[in-house]
Amino acid sequence: MRIAMVSEHASPLAPLGGPDAGGQNVYVAQLSRELARRGHTVTVHTRRDSAEPPDRVELCPGVTVEHVPAGPPRAVPKDELLPHMSAFGAHLARRWAERPPDVAHAHFWMSGLAALDGARATGVPVIQTYHALGTVKRRHQGAADTSPPERIGAERRIGRECDRVLATCTDEVFELGAMGVPPERTSVVPCGVDTEEFGPAGDTAGAPPRGHGGAARPAHRLLAIGRLVPRKGFDQAIAALADVPGAELLIAGGPEPALLDDDPEARRLRGLAEELGVAERVRLLGAVPHERMPALIRGADLVLSTPRYEPFGIVPLEAMACGVPVVATGVGGHLDSVADRVTGRLVPPGDPGALARAVNELTGSPELLRRYGAAGRKRALARFSWRRVADGAQQVYTQVASRHRVPTGATR
Repeated sequence: MRIAMVSEHASPLAPLGGPDAGGQNVYVAQLSRELARRGHTVTVHTRRDSAEPPDRVELCPGVTVEHVPAGPPRAVPKDELLPHMSAFGAHLARRWAERPPDVAHAHFWMSGLAALDGARATGVPVIQTYHALGTVKRRHQGAADTSPPERIGAERRIGRECDRVLATCTDEVFELGAMGVPPERTSVVPCGVDTEEFGPAGDTAGAPPRGHGGAARPAHRLLAIGRLVPRKGFDQAIAALADVPGAELLIAGGPEPALLDDDPEARRLRGLAEELGVAERVRLLGAVPHERMPALIRGADLVLSTPRYEPFGIVPLEAMACGVPVVATGVGGHLDSVADRVTGRLVPPGDPGALARAVNELTGSPELLRRYGAAGRKRALARFSWRRVADGAQQVYTQVASRHRVPTGATR
């Protein structure tokens, strides 16, 4: 099967950790690789954001990344890319007129617009994964939401016009239903984790030593991971720490360590830690290279994932794959990934008291930590390996492609 991945701002070649580089990049890269291992041919269409790379780059055997000329060949924030999607769609239309793929899988709403434009003349079936919904972002961010005003209307139109919506969690199905996208047009296929890279092996050489600045060695290490933005809820983890004696909190993410002093969210979090009297027990690590992340997770007693909202959330999967229990807010994809009182605990968002109680319960019982960690690893293997994700995606591709016939004028 020939598969087109359309990922307008999230290239599988991009280094992770930038403002617009995260879970979507990983999803596109890993799903493409797994599909190629099965003999499919995958082309990832992503916007050219630099003049340097060639038009086509091999990611791995069977997967080619094609840089689409749409807008200036430089980095542009994703919320400013909408005016360039017509050019992106026109490029896809030309490419697919020459040799249409069997199916196109669009990632993020603007990719959906481009894919539908590109497919209009050829009849290529389009599958849409939103990765995040504008309605949810607007609800939680309000005036701070920088999305184009056209986003929510465009997402509704994409949901009506594409051939299938591939949601990443059941909560998204409910949100889509409220937008007018019928549940019967939606299939749920979660995000995944590399269960070989993220595993419970005993190597913690990449983890920093416990304690710092002359502080006593903490009894327990808590770890939070993500971009340094308010919606990730790191302030809730710091507030909870005040009621978790003898523990330290590491926060991994944001700019390079040397630049943390200039980061407004880092300054806010450090100020809160000082105010609550826990500054000696909070460490902001800044950006952590991807290759060091498994050891960092394995060196923790608990991973905290405390966002106010989360479309899916890769961090709990990485923790569970490493055999580390998770305490997470009961929002979005966490409701599917974290099994409450089996692989960790789910707590209400914005409730540091509940978070502290859950942390104290788990850190107070080595047996619970061991049992939840083992169950998390088992759950990650059973439900969230990239092999299982590709199983679900491939099934949807086959169902959709079998109902479509490319116009006879198109060359195959």
